[in-house]
Amino acid sequence: MSSLSGQVALVTGASRGIGAAVAVELARRGAQCVLVARTQGGLEETDDAIRAAGGLPATLLPLDLQKRAQDIDMLGPSIVARFGRLDILVHAAGVLPKLTPVAHIQPRDWEESLAVNLSAGWRLIRTCDPPLRAAPAGRAVMLTDAVAGTPAAYWGLYGAAKAGLEHLVRCWAAEVATTGLRVMLADPGPVATRLRANAFPGQDPAAIPGPADMAPAIAALCEADGVENGATIRLAAAG
Repeated sequence: MSSLSGQVALVTGASRGIGAAVAVELARRGAQCVLVARTQGGLEETDDAIRAAGGLPATLLPLDLQKRAQDIDMLGPSIVARFGRLDILVHAAGVLPKLTPVAHIQPRDWEESLAVNLSAGWRLIRTCDPPLRAAPAGRAVMLTDAVAGTPAAYWGLYGAAKAGLEHLVRCWAAEVATTGLRVMLADPGPVATRLRANAFPGQDPAAIPGPADMAPAIAALCEADGVENGATIRLAAAG
């Protein structure tokens, strides 16, 4: 039997990059995956990859985390209504706003970054907390970035949102410490994603790990027993 057989996993940002790679890895390990991202086509490509890897067909939920933010609130109840449980949450969705001086941040960019990089995490915690607590060994892995703790010029907007998410997640971890749910932050470091390419257009993507290289480490957190609740895990690529 696969290690995650019978478990249900919700993965955001699942149309490409790290989210898609993690969804494939979780499905390969036996999980039934519920995939969230903005584009139907991207979700279908991830589902195709899951089937090719021998996983169960995924449930696809096209959802813009900013424009349809209130729909996030129904994810937990909807998943429980369909599958009877939710065991795993991997929040990989993110957006890179314009890298600009703090004094030049525009309201539109502020609203988008906070909506996707912070508020979506808050809504996911609200909607997923009850079923994850009820799971035999619930696991929540929220992706973060080292810039949250190391302020750097021009990274203020992205870093502020990630710092806010880290604070929320650590508070949540403290609140569930006496339950079976374990909540973690995972920092994959530099990974060859579209977000990374937009931030560092001159970087050779072949020189850093790809999403598939990081997926096993993130999936392993979803079935780990010894990881400290509320910890920030600095990941290493497989291989």
